[in-house]
Amino acid sequence: MRIALFSDTHGNLPATEAALAAIARARPDQVICLGDVAMFGPQPRETLAAIAALGCPVVMGNTDAWALDPAPTPDADENTVFYETVEAWCAAQLTATDKAQLRAFRPAIAVDLGDGNTLLCYHGSPRSFHEAVRAESSDEELDAIFADEPAILCAGGHTHTAMVRRHRHRLVVNPGSVGLPFALRRDGMAYNPPWAEYALIDYRSPADVAVTLCRAPVDVAQIVQVTLASDMPMADRWLADWSSP
Repeated sequence: MRIALFSDTHGNLPATEAALAAIARARPDQVICLGDVAMFGPQPRETLAAIAALGCPVVMGNTDAWALDPAPTPDADENTVFYETVEAWCAAQLTATDKAQLRAFRPAIAVDLGDGNTLLCYHGSPRSFHEAVRAESSDEELDAIFADEPAILCAGGHTHTAMVRRHRHRLVVNPGSVGLPFALRRDGMAYNPPWAEYALIDYRSPADVAVTLCRAPVDVAQIVQVTLASDMPMADRWLADWSSP
């Protein structure tokens, strides 16, 4: 069984189209989106529509939930004001039909691997779409997060950082981000590199599993073009992170 995972498209349609085209070429048996679909990018409705057309199961992410119930942070700092200004604009673009699609997203998705084992999909962690599971998370932290979860494969997004690691009896996967992947410049500052991230899981048995972290190239010039053509606020600041190392 081949399962494709992608996450955190964040209203970036060119990157979403690049990732979905690459996933289609991989011919997976199942595709799952791990949430944060429309918000914080120049084409929220178009990105949501592209994923809806795919017809795959979608997990509810923290920004998906925010779109349904915007709650500005009181006394927010400059960065939070930036994020919430863009997200408020994105939420305002969504129609009632769009929001109905968001409400259909699920807190978690359990995939039957065909032999009694399970792949558990979530956004941040099994217990919260705000919680982060990281490569550097301790086994003790993950013991608390996963508790008695029996799934032998667990997958989430949220951190925008691709990862595969072992925890106890399971593999934990993060496919990275389609719409806003993170990388570090030589000076240690983060930027958005010119690719969309996703993952492929090839499962035959607990003893025969392969996880591939994948990248699909994206056209940054196209991202710039559609962003400037939109009326998304603070577009110049949003685009500033799409630069070279």
